[in-house]
Amino acid sequence: MNKGSFKKLIFKLMLIYVIAGIIGFIYETVCVYINDGEFYKRGTTFGPWIPIYGFGCLLIYFLTVRFRKKPWLVFLISALSCGMLELATGYVLDKFFHTRLWDYSLVILNWGNLNGYICVRSVITWGLFALILIYAILPPVEKFQDKHPKAFKIVSTSLFSLFVLDIILSLSLK
Repeated sequence: MNKGSFKKLIFKLMLIYVIAGIIGFIYETVCVYINDGEFYKRGTTFGPWIPIYGFGCLLIYFLTVRFRKKPWLVFLISALSCGMLELATGYVLDKFFHTRLWDYSLVILNWGNLNGYICVRSVITWGLFALILIYAILPPVEKFQDKHPKAFKIVSTSLFSLFVLDIILSLSLK
């Protein structure tokens, strides 16, 4: 990979990280409303995004982008790898930081629940998010990047910078 291709990839990853964080925020807001019957803000940041969805998205991208022609494989790889990421993250946060950011024990459709860290619903959701990423989000993002590279860099850098600044402020002010 040459330097130009690498820089192009970095800007693309920055934007899909932000998009995934926003989609995760919307998804969790809707799930909480369905489970609890009320809206309240999810996540640890001030803004409308959740970092673990961005990390999951990057994991999905790197593990599946070469399998674009095989949606079933994209789904399977993503569901399993992100399920393991969610399980490991939940366990580490709980055991080492005494923080529980989610618990699937009490939510609807929680079959396959592993100590509240993951359940089949969450694993299937990650697989579906991967299909949305690879087949619905990535193509227009790449088209935007190819047609308007300067604007793409500005949008990617600005949104990603806001997200990172929000993470830093959220960690330091809470």
